[in-house]
Amino acid sequence: MLDIKRIRADCENVQQALNRRGTGISLQKVLEADEARRKLLMEVEVLKAERNEGSSRMPRLQKEGKKDEADRLLSRMREVSGKIAELDDRVRAAEEALEKELLNIPNTPHGSVPDGESPKDNAMIRSWGSPRAFLFTPKPHWELGELLGTLDFASGAKVAGARFAFHKGLGARLERAIINFFMDTHAQNGYTEVLPPYLVNRKAMFGTGQLPKFEEDAFKVADTEYYLIPTAEVPVTNMYRECIIDGNELTLSFCAYSACFRSEAGSAGRDTRGLIRNHQFDKVELVKFTLPEKSYEELEKLTGDAERVLQLLGLPYRIVVLCAGDLGFCAAKTYDLEVWMPSYGSYVEISSCTNFEDYQARRADIKYRMKIGDKPKFVHTLNGSGLAVGRTLAAIMENYQTEDGGIIVPDALTSYMGTPKIG
Repeated sequence: MLDIKRIRADCENVQQALNRRGTGISLQKVLEADEARRKLLMEVEVLKAERNEGSSRMPRLQKEGKKDEADRLLSRMREVSGKIAELDDRVRAAEEALEKELLNIPNTPHGSVPDGESPKDNAMIRSWGSPRAFLFTPKPHWELGELLGTLDFASGAKVAGARFAFHKGLGARLERAIINFFMDTHAQNGYTEVLPPYLVNRKAMFGTGQLPKFEEDAFKVADTEYYLIPTAEVPVTNMYRECIIDGNELTLSFCAYSACFRSEAGSAGRDTRGLIRNHQFDKVELVKFTLPEKSYEELEKLTGDAERVLQLLGLPYRIVVLCAGDLGFCAAKTYDLEVWMPSYGSYVEISSCTNFEDYQARRADIKYRMKIGDKPKFVHTLNGSGLAVGRTLAAIMENYQTEDGGIIVPDALTSYMGTPKIG
């Protein structure tokens, strides 16, 4: 979340930055809650000063035999202590009220983020490769998968419901090959491999910003405080929750494979066929913890690492920078990587690479210091898909399909697959 000191000291500029998001966000309630909390704190400090002064006077009055005055002072100290206890409760309530207001305020867009209201205002940064010119009418991946027997949506719907699928035979092997290729490539590029838990507690979901605002998007285990992870970003980032990292170790870079689970609330009617928007999907996530002065340099590196696997797979893609109005709630700046999908006749998001600056770190209390004795400071956190596995599989199927209904396996995956073609 945002730093209340920053809001208090630079309210006009923070409000102007939030206005760029175009959501009518106001800092007024935050400022009112902060003022109420500070007023109570001042009252408490005055009373504590009085109590401290009285405590220092009491031994002197007792020593001088001034019993009546000492009794009056003792009575007053009891009254003051009672008021302090009452005010402490009110301070806690005021702090909770302030936090509640702060949790409703999104991150401020970085100055380099373009203005705009929706995805149509996102700016293309660069593209790589050219869409294939087919000499036949290409099939969508869901049709190819059913014809080849590699995707079974009917069985997925039978055992789980809509937006679930079985991967079978060489289709299952291709999914696994993509995962291994991604993890190997990123690990060889300096990322530490992680296999995280798929269940996390409420504090973890809070730390990365999924809760409380986006609870409807999460799958919660009934009668528990456990949630199925929407992305490996949640457990990996929370590895360092409430920790102080040795600043000399930064930047820390992790790659993590996980299954991901999302309710896709609000997406009714969108991408109802195929693998683009399922409730369960595989993903390899890239997560970084870095020094504030290096975070935008690291964002470029992270985006380049996600690009690299697309290039190795020979999949045409483009990169867009999200405009202020299309940014995620916690994001300061985001690049979307979009892969060419013949069935859509357009580019489809396959990775979002984001710098959160210190927004998540404040929620999760993740700090660093360069040496013992330094005051701890908040790290900057970043993450990006490296990549969404199901969407990569769909892109490979569509872009590498043959006229006879088969699929050529990209060169980067043949050693993992043990065959150059499916079908």
